[in-house]
Amino acid sequence: MKKNKFVKIIASSFLLLSSITTGYADDISKGLEIAKEADKRDTGFVDSTAKMKMILKNKQNQTNTREVKVKTLEVIGDGDKGLSIFNTPKDIKGTASLTYSHALKPDEQWLYLPALKRVKRISSKNKSGPFMGSEFAYEDISSQEVDKYTYKYIKDDVLDGINCFVVERYPAYKHSGYTRQIAWINQQEYRPEKIVFYDRKNTLLKTLTYTDYQQYLNKFWRADAMHMVNHQTGKSTTLSWKDYKFKTGLTDKDFNRNSLKRAK
Repeated sequence: MKKNKFVKIIASSFLLLSSITTGYADDISKGLEIAKEADKRDTGFVDSTAKMKMILKNKQNQTNTREVKVKTLEVIGDGDKGLSIFNTPKDIKGTASLTYSHALKPDEQWLYLPALKRVKRISSKNKSGPFMGSEFAYEDISSQEVDKYTYKYIKDDVLDGINCFVVERYPAYKHSGYTRQIAWINQQEYRPEKIVFYDRKNTLLKTLTYTDYQQYLNKFWRADAMHMVNHQTGKSTTLSWKDYKFKTGLTDKDFNRNSLKRAK
C-alpha cells in the first residue's frame, strides 16, 4: 500500500511539473507573438520627421526645455536609423545624435558636439547612460526590434480603461542597463501604453507612459507625449511631439555620420 501511495505521489508531481512547464512555454510563445504583431503593425512607414520638445524636470520641479528635430529611416531586416538635432537652448544648438539600431548586434551611436567641433562615438557598453541629460537612456531612444528581447506573457489587464496585454521582456544585450521591463500593450492597436524598467539590481528604476495617440496614414500610431519618471532620483523627462510627416523621401545619405556637422 505504501509503495502504491508513493507511486501516486510521484505521478501527481510529474503531472503538475509538466503542466507548469507547458504553461510557462505557452506564456513565452504568447509574449513573443504579441511583440511580433506589434512590430508588424508598425512596419511600412518608410521614413518620418517630427518636432519634439524635451522637458527636463529635477526633484525640485525646476524645468529645462529643449527643442529637437527628429528624423527616422525605416530599415527592413534590421533596426531603424534615427537622427536627433537640437535647436534650443542656445548652448547646445547644433548638437546632433545619430543612431543605427540593430536587432542582433550592439547599436551604433554617434554624438556631434558643436563646442568641440567633433563627432564622438558612444561606447556600445554605455547605452544605459542618460541621453542629453534626460531620463531616457541611449538604449531607450533606439528602435525596439523584436530580437532585442526575450518575452513572457504575464496577464491581461485594464489600464486607464484600455484592455492591455502585460508582457515581461528581458534584454538580450549583455550590457543593457536593465534586467527586465514590463510593458502594457494595447490589445486592439498593439501599441505600448506603459513600460516599467528595472535596473541591473532588479530594482524598480523608471516608468514610461504614452498618452494622446494619433494615427497617421490610417495605420501608424504615434503618441503626442511620452513621460518618463525616474523613481530613484525623483527626476522626469517629458517628450512632446508634433508635426509628424511620413514618406518624405529621406535616404541613407541623410543618416551619414560624416554629415552630422551639417545636420539641420
